[in-house]
Amino acid sequence: MRSLYLRIYLTVVAALALFALVSGWLVQSHLEETRTRVEGAMRERVEAWGDLIERSLPPADAAPEAQLEALRDWSQRLRLPMALDDAAGQRLGASDSFLRRELDQPGAAPGGLPRVQSIRFEDGRTLWVPRHNPRRGPPHMRQPELRPPWMGPAGWPDGLGLALLLLVLFAAVAMGAWPVVRRLTRRLEALKQGVEAFGGGDLQRRVAEDGKDEVAAVGASFNRAAARIETLLRSHQSLLANASHELRSPLARLKMAVAMIEDAAPAQRATLRQEIATNIRELDMLIEEILLSGRLDAGAGMDQRAPVDLLALAAEEAARVDAVATGDDVQVPGDERLLRRALRNLLENARRYGGDEVLAEVVAKAAGRAGWVQLRVSDRGPGVPVADRERVFEAFFRLPGHAEREGGVGLGLSLVRQIAQRHGGSVRCEAREGGGSCFVLELPAA
Repeated sequence: MRSLYLRIYLTVVAALALFALVSGWLVQSHLEETRTRVEGAMRERVEAWGDLIERSLPPADAAPEAQLEALRDWSQRLRLPMALDDAAGQRLGASDSFLRRELDQPGAAPGGLPRVQSIRFEDGRTLWVPRHNPRRGPPHMRQPELRPPWMGPAGWPDGLGLALLLLVLFAAVAMGAWPVVRRLTRRLEALKQGVEAFGGGDLQRRVAEDGKDEVAAVGASFNRAAARIETLLRSHQSLLANASHELRSPLARLKMAVAMIEDAAPAQRATLRQEIATNIRELDMLIEEILLSGRLDAGAGMDQRAPVDLLALAAEEAARVDAVATGDDVQVPGDERLLRRALRNLLENARRYGGDEVLAEVVAKAAGRAGWVQLRVSDRGPGVPVADRERVFEAFFRLPGHAEREGGVGLGLSLVRQIAQRHGGSVRCEAREGGGSCFVLELPAA
């Protein structure tokens, strides 16, 4: 059986059936035990009445009138209909209440009246009395009984009536459980269809998040995962397309230089070798940054988190490009290798486009966003137009004319943003007072 809703529904129905059977068996056993106990007690009481009446009645050879008078006297005392037969089965007499019962049942033999029992005396006579119902008053004062259909003639649930009652309850619960189970599994089927469609290439497919139960939570988790996967795939597609485009230029220059070096004059070979080395470095840097960007997109790269002295790190990287690092001695939690790469990219970008005046400044935020640290890398270059201050952090984006003049592969600032986001921070570009640009890397403090 492959359908989940059928398995759930049949499980519920089977559990209900088992519950009904066990409940019916327990109820029937309890009723049988109670009925047997009550009937035994009533039988003992009737037998005690019979002994008392037998000792009080005139003997069997007494005149029938005397026996009938004594019988009626006891019928009034006990408020019970009574009839008395002799040893031959001939009716000696009956109380008025018993006669009324016979009139209600014309043609019935004394023993054929409903709920009537006999008490046999030692002298052969038979006393007829009604079966007493302990839940009612004396027999001659009883009202007509209104029983539900599952009650037996004696006021007890009979086997067939109890079975019908449990069957009706079982059917009602089973019918009520069907729409509940079907609604649950229908949502699961919709989730399955959404997952299959997404796996088939429909990256924009999402599922409904109706309700607040576990199925809705699974749907919400799927939607978040699908959005993340779609973003990663789009990013990787864009990265692959741009990388293939960017690889062509250094490869073409490298191919041309290798082809020319054979026939070049000795004075030109040094220049060609330098061009080959430059192109190899550019290819190596491009591949390295593509791989690092892919690892960060995939959620890798954060190998360890430990307090990092940001000022010391800035001073080390600033010394590599002849820049100055100043500021507060603060620490941030993170991966030192990735933070070093972010600082290096900012400083190299500032040196490449900003001229000689490059400043790395570490500032501990004491107001506004307390608990945060800013690293500000400033230069005196031409600056970044306002319209492009957000786009400079996109992969492979470079300002017009800068690629030909300054080089670079267009992934440095994109990696800086990825690293900042992986550390719970951000990066932005601002205009520097007096001219130039200022890149602000903001990270949570340790």
